[in-house]
Amino acid sequence: MGPRAGGRSPPSQQRAPRVAPRPRPAAPTPTVAYGVYLYRRGESDTGLAGCGVGARPLRAPWLGGQPSGAMEADPCGCCERLVLNVAGLRFETRARTLSRYPDTLLGDPGRRRAFYDPTRGEFFLDRHRPSFDAILHYYQSGGRLRRPAHVPLDVFLDEVAFYELGADALAKLREDEGFAAEPERRLPRRPFARQLWLLFEFPESSAAARIVAVVSVLVILVSIVVFCLETLPDFRDERDGQPGAASGPLPSMRSNGSQSVTPPPRASFDDPFFLVETLCICWFSFELLVRLGASPSKTAFFKNVMNLIDFVAILPYFVALGTELARQRGVGQPAMSLAILRVIRLVRVFRIFKLSRHSKGLQILGQTLRASMRELGLLIFFLFIGVVLFSSAVYFAEVDGPPDSGFTSIPASFWWAVVTMTTVGYGDMAPATVGGKIVGSLCAIAGVLTISLPVPVIVSNFSYFYHRETEGEDTGRYRHVATQPCCPPETPEGKANGLVGGSGKHLVTEV
Repeated sequence: MGPRAGGRSPPSQQRAPRVAPRPRPAAPTPTVAYGVYLYRRGESDTGLAGCGVGARPLRAPWLGGQPSGAMEADPCGCCERLVLNVAGLRFETRARTLSRYPDTLLGDPGRRRAFYDPTRGEFFLDRHRPSFDAILHYYQSGGRLRRPAHVPLDVFLDEVAFYELGADALAKLREDEGFAAEPERRLPRRPFARQLWLLFEFPESSAAARIVAVVSVLVILVSIVVFCLETLPDFRDERDGQPGAASGPLPSMRSNGSQSVTPPPRASFDDPFFLVETLCICWFSFELLVRLGASPSKTAFFKNVMNLIDFVAILPYFVALGTELARQRGVGQPAMSLAILRVIRLVRVFRIFKLSRHSKGLQILGQTLRASMRELGLLIFFLFIGVVLFSSAVYFAEVDGPPDSGFTSIPASFWWAVVTMTTVGYGDMAPATVGGKIVGSLCAIAGVLTISLPVPVIVSNFSYFYHRETEGEDTGRYRHVATQPCCPPETPEGKANGLVGGSGKHLVTEV
């Protein structure tokens, strides 16, 4: 039935009044659970944009709403930014950038938290500001560590050790700075051989080793002094005046009556110089045999240049001794014995290179010459060209000059060109004509220019090796530093680097 006209619809057919829909509750901010905590993204007590150190912990309902344990850093680190205040200079970076190297001071959240300042919401490090650019770039570039040009090496090494970048980063930095990688020094396995090896090979290992090194240097100096003194005329006269000296292979007087400048080839067994030389050779031989017997590798021992020098230093004595014994027995030719003795006496002068084992200066000089072989070759090449050109020019310029000028040929003019280009000028040969003087002037100017070009490079190499050696000695005694948290309960005894424990500060103590 339809509704009645002008009547009201039955209650079952009446429409319900419209009610405004309730607003939907806003979607809760997503939370992430790490361990026993919930961290709400975007909320932080420290003002850091993200989660991690200083984020507000949410009580987990399944744990009774009570947080437990220490706060852990956000392992994702994708949205977290950290503010690092280095002596007033603020840096910003992401946590995932620092977490690339978790073994370092800044990469480890636990060690990094010791420098956190909750009042400012940042990490405070009272360190060298110019060095931190390179430290932060080490994290950002994936391990590229470059020292800023305006930062001294010792200061930068101090910062690298403080931030605990590791031995690999430090070794790579030293290699980039030009420090030669220290070769691995093997030690003998036997305890007694190891003690002997350290005693004779490493003077800095003990007080006894230093005493052995001092004795070795004194013996080398005595040997060199004896080598020089035995050539004095007074000592030569005494030795030549001994019985049988005139019948020796080398007479003490020349045919014209002048005194010979050649040292006598004969070594008398009661000669004081021979006795001192014998004592020196006994020490050198003992030292060489001990080091040879205690060396961990015989092949490496003979490949060492210093060991070859030690062998050459004692070889002339035994050759001269054998030659003298053969001469006394009438074996061999006197002329041959004389030639051998002259060569042997000349080789003895190389004994002075034994000092390079105990002298850093001689080692630096050898490294400089080895690194400057190219420049030295260019210098000799330029001098050779100049000598040929100017000796030819002065020869043709002095053709019409005095016959006693000495410029009789181009090879005879080589000596004049060499002493002129090197600005020595002995004066034994001098041009007399105008053309020869002009050539001589040009030769002197060309010599100055030729020598001055490669010499600065050689000097620079010497300066480089010298500073590398001195800085290497300083950094070799470097001690690693350990960080202490802010406000330590008790300040450890030790040498601090000038930082006082307090609010926002830290201590660096030698360990």
